[in-house]
Amino acid sequence: MSRKETLVVVGNGMVGHRFLEKLVDAGGLERYDVKVFGEEVRPAYDRVHLSEYFSGRSAEDLSMVSEGFYEQEGIQLILNEAITSIDRESCEVQTASGNTQKYDQLVLATGSYPFVPPVPGHDRENCFVYRTIEDLEAIKEAARNSKVGAVVGGGLLGLEAAKALKDLGLETHVVEFAPRLMAVQVDDGGGAMLRRKIESLGVTIHTSKNTQQIVDGEGAVHQMQFADGEQLNTDIVLFSAGIRPRDELAKSTGLELGERGGVVIDNDCRTSDQRIFAIGECALWSGRIFGLVAPGYQMGQVVVNQLTGQSGNAFTGADMSTKLKLMGVDVASIGDAHGNTEGNLSYQLIDEEKEVYKKLVVSKNKKKVLGAVLVGDAEEYGNLLQMMLNDMRPPENPAELILPHTDGSASSGLGVAALPETAQICSCYDVSKGDLVSAVAGGCMDMGALKAETSAGTGCGGCTALVKQVLDHELTELGVEVKKDICEHFPHSRQELYHLVRVGELKSFNEVLEKHGKGRGCDICKPTVGSVLASCWNEYVLKDQHAQVQDTNDYFLGNMQKDGTYSIVPRVPGGEITPEKLITIGEVGRDFNLYTKITGGQRIDLFGARVEQLPEIWKRLVDAGFETGHAYGKSLRTVKSCVGSTWCRYGVLDSVSMAIAVENRYRGVRSPHKIKMAVSGCTRECAEAQSKDVGVIATEKGWNLYLCGNGGMKPRHADLFATELDDETLVKTIDRFLMFYIRTADRLQRTSVWMENLEGGLDYLREVIIEDSLGLCQELEDEMTYLVGTYQCEWKTTIEDPQKLKRFNQFVNSDKSDSNVVFVTERDQIRPATHDEKIALKQL
Repeated sequence: MSRKETLVVVGNGMVGHRFLEKLVDAGGLERYDVKVFGEEVRPAYDRVHLSEYFSGRSAEDLSMVSEGFYEQEGIQLILNEAITSIDRESCEVQTASGNTQKYDQLVLATGSYPFVPPVPGHDRENCFVYRTIEDLEAIKEAARNSKVGAVVGGGLLGLEAAKALKDLGLETHVVEFAPRLMAVQVDDGGGAMLRRKIESLGVTIHTSKNTQQIVDGEGAVHQMQFADGEQLNTDIVLFSAGIRPRDELAKSTGLELGERGGVVIDNDCRTSDQRIFAIGECALWSGRIFGLVAPGYQMGQVVVNQLTGQSGNAFTGADMSTKLKLMGVDVASIGDAHGNTEGNLSYQLIDEEKEVYKKLVVSKNKKKVLGAVLVGDAEEYGNLLQMMLNDMRPPENPAELILPHTDGSASSGLGVAALPETAQICSCYDVSKGDLVSAVAGGCMDMGALKAETSAGTGCGGCTALVKQVLDHELTELGVEVKKDICEHFPHSRQELYHLVRVGELKSFNEVLEKHGKGRGCDICKPTVGSVLASCWNEYVLKDQHAQVQDTNDYFLGNMQKDGTYSIVPRVPGGEITPEKLITIGEVGRDFNLYTKITGGQRIDLFGARVEQLPEIWKRLVDAGFETGHAYGKSLRTVKSCVGSTWCRYGVLDSVSMAIAVENRYRGVRSPHKIKMAVSGCTRECAEAQSKDVGVIATEKGWNLYLCGNGGMKPRHADLFATELDDETLVKTIDRFLMFYIRTADRLQRTSVWMENLEGGLDYLREVIIEDSLGLCQELEDEMTYLVGTYQCEWKTTIEDPQKLKRFNQFVNSDKSDSNVVFVTERDQIRPATHDEKIALKQL
């Protein structure tokens, strides 16, 4: 047998380990004796999800190395041993401890290091970088005796670091030199929306800040002093201002480097020495450093091809499009996100209510997608990326690609059927659509099996939605029923979970997860199951076993606004309110300096309440006889009414009495989406009942019932469902309708979309609700009667519980208010200050 060549790999990070896995798959160990040197104390781990270390994941959870991998494959892994020099003439490397190792082929996978701006004081105690698990452990220890933390850098890594400090319970600041966050990935509009969303989570953003020095703080460990004369006192400074290639080893041995660093490589990933390769963030190709793992994985595959003599593509650059979730905020950047291509056209969507920003860049002739920015909602990322990568022509009106589709219809973008087999779906592991199709044909019938077979979706996770679309399409083509699993933790649709909870009498998320799920849950399944539990049992949502799964609005029993404050919305059944209650609302608005507005649902909203003010405000309102209006919940919002026959000369029936009765009956009932109702006293329809989920209109022979309408971006008129109903039959019919909707609708599905998706539509709904074709009507009535009987005002329950009141503080370990909440006066009332107004006020 011929002697095996010795392959030495310097570096055991994500790219280095993935290279070894590819080498094993290609049979490279038959030819090479592999020795790997890593300077850290542990084998490769997932740096992409490093911040999850602070939210419960252990070092073992983050490990990328399957148990026994190196031992079983015969790869020698030497940890905690840095390579300090390379002798290219003798083909030998030397370690920090003085050991030497011969090589025939050498792969540099040394990665990068965090850039620390050379400002005076950067090396003070409690100044950290954010790169390794050991860094995180040091940060965690320092946070035990700290109240405030500041991150220098507002890019991808900086915002991940800010999440880490926030998870540790610190008052968190982000200091960025550029005028916006994520300056490389997003444009001004995207940066502004991202800033708004990050600030609403309680993180203070400082942009256009040039740190001059770090000195002793006032009431804190440090004081950061900026070029504009401002200061920031903080206990921890965390540098995350970008990366620099780890090229010192290559430099010491005379390999060619770029002008600004990085080991120069060719299309085969060879350095200026033909025996030495470089991959990942240490490598410079065509003057570029690629700071994502996917290009590093591609480089690794190229080197495997070179070492094993396999045919394969050369490295010719990589698409730097990316999708990620920063502090729970979806952010995506595709291609020419800034619109630098000459003669381009751009389309923008700004939805301030939902805090969504989308920008699409296309060629001048509208035949090619060039780039996009998505903030707050990145659902279109997969389709837009594929259209750009595969030169797929957009629709005649390209703006349709980013416009919302509230009616449940398919997006105007491409379907996965239109993608060529060669389309790359997963860039981390270079998985094409053809690879996924073959895997499904080979027996992969769910996401777990598909991920295990192809690795698609197991890297950064940005392609997961598109992988699921390919899976669903291929299963449908094979005649297999496609399940609507809500997420990877539950192999069930929302409808199935509802029945499992109801039949199993499950009363908490943990019970549901233990019996019917896996893992720890996520931002999708937790609030979904929480809503299902409330729809079944209507227990207090802030009970210990329920509070953990609520979203921000339900957790604080209020709608969070763009500046991080909350709105106060007391219930005003049917729009009827006494002068005494009006006076109370006025006094509360005046005493707490709140913005007041009469809503389209005939209520009064009070805006601008800080989180710590909520209990005191609600105590005054509850004492005056008000109840929570559930404006924060997926539940009944309002029942609008005209004055009806009591006052109006055209009124046929007493619409106000009916509206109040309906609102008091269904208040607090949780559902898949918010519900709005209205009652009009005659066919003149002053209450606009035909635009509501449930609309009631009086006639001389009784009530006409309209169902499944909605307003919004794409309004839909409700359909006439039943006519000439008496009071009792009307309520009974609404009971049945609402409970059937609650039982069978998908997650976050409006009644209009739900009804249109029912096979048989309105006629089928009449059969079920009126004719009792499924024999469910008595059950539906009984379940609604139970929910009505378990109603409680959640705010009344909360203010009577001292333990629950402890959650209403802006910061976990400080009594301070959020300094970023600033108001200005307009039309004799407050409104949130703009960014420029805040700067001007601070300079006064």
